[in-house]
Amino acid sequence: MDLIRSRRTIHQFKPGTGPDEATIRAALEQAIWAPNHYLTQPWRFYLPGAESKERICLLNAQLVNDKQGERAAQIKLRRWREVPGWLVLTCSKSDDEVTMRENYASCCCVAQNLMLILWDGGIGVKWTTGAVTRSLSFYDIIGADPSREEVVGLFWYGFPAEVPGAERKSLKEILTELP
Repeated sequence: MDLIRSRRTIHQFKPGTGPDEATIRAALEQAIWAPNHYLTQPWRFYLPGAESKERICLLNAQLVNDKQGERAAQIKLRRWREVPGWLVLTCSKSDDEVTMRENYASCCCVAQNLMLILWDGGIGVKWTTGAVTRSLSFYDIIGADPSREEVVGLFWYGFPAEVPGAERKSLKEILTELP
């Protein structure tokens, strides 16, 4: 319970290197034990290297530039380049709407498992789904086929520079008891 309640989205990471790739791979090995209807195991992971990360950073900077201007793009580019670890999670698509919803839900369970496993090891994560992850160019960079899979999120990870506080609504506010 403490692990679930203490986990936070980390926006600022300590400068320098993040956890090693073996730690991330070990976390992924455990995270995939998430519930998935009919054992579809719809998740796919992409671990971008330095070249792929830079291409994603530049793509995002271009998208920001187009919408908010050059100054905002340069600020975003600098910030993104400082993120120590990157991981992309995609979900296998299905022509059946119900199966697609179940697959996406399973991928969200994998994401939560991953974030909790990493948090338990002192590694913070930010799950982002910005415009860059919906760009066809992003799919090209990671080598994913948008007709067969959908990006669930881009996950940044590293050692937290700060841990934000958080609050949740009380159970009384969100629970409806039925007869």
